Amino acid sequence: MTLKNMKPTKRIFPNSFTSLNLFCGFLSIIEAAEQNYVLAAWLIGAAAIFDALDGVAARITRSSSQFGVELDSLSDVVSFGLAPAFLIYETGLKRFETLGIVVAGIYLLCGAFRLARFNTQLVGFKKEYFVGLPIPTAALTIAAYILVFAEGNNLTFSYDLYTIVLVLTLAMLMVSKFRYETLPHFSIHGIKEKPFHFSFIALSLAALFLTQGRAVFLIFLFIVLFGIFNSVYLKIKK
Repeated sequence: MTLKNMKPTKRIFPNSFTSLNLFCGFLSIIEAAEQNYVLAAWLIGAAAIFDALDGVAARITRSSSQFGVELDSLSDVVSFGLAPAFLIYETGLKRFETLGIVVAGIYLLCGAFRLARFNTQLVGFKKEYFVGLPIPTAALTIAAYILVFAEGNNLTFSYDLYTIVLVLTLAMLMVSKFRYETLPHFSIHGIKEKPFHFSFIALSLAALFLTQGRAVFLIFLFIVLFGIFNSVYLKIKK
C-alpha cells in the first residue's frame, strides 16, 4: 500500500473522534430538550474528551489536515457553542424570556466568532497558546456550573444573576485577546517544560477526589481567571 493510499485511512482515525464529539453535542441538545439537564452537561464533558482525543490521534498518525481543522470547528460550534447555550437557557435563563434568549445567543455567537478567528489565525497545526478563551473551556465551565448547582434538574432562583454574569463573561472572554495556554504534552519533556501545569492538574484531581467532584466548577473558574491575570502579568513584564 502506497503512502498516498494510506492517507485517507489515517484520517479516519482522528475524524472518528471528531464525529463522536459532534454526536455528543447533538445528544446533549436532545437531553436538554427532554429536561435531562445533568445528563446533557455530562455529554458536553464527553464531547470535550473526544475533542481532545482527535488531536492526539492526529499527532500519533501524523494525519493533521485542513479538512480535519474545519470538521473540528464545525463540531465545536455544536458541542461547545449551541449545546451549552441551549442548556444554560433551559436551566437558568428561560425565565428571563427575551433577555434569556439574548444572553444565550450572545454566548453562541461569540463562540462561533472565536472559532472563525482561530481558523483564520492558524498557521500550521501546532500552537503554543490560544488567543481568547477556548470554546471547550467555556462550555465545560457552563457544564460544571450545571452539575454543581443544579437542584432537581433546575438552577435555584438565587443563582439567576450569577448565571447571566457567568455566561456573558465567558462570551466576552472567547472573543478577547487574553492569552490562554495550551495543554502540555504528557511526557517527561512536557513536565520539565511546564511544571506548573502538571502541578495544577495533580492538585485538581486531588480536589475532585476529596470533594467528590464538587470542586469542578471552581477548577474551571480558576482556569478562566488565570488566563486573564497571566495575560496582564505578561503584558506588564514586557
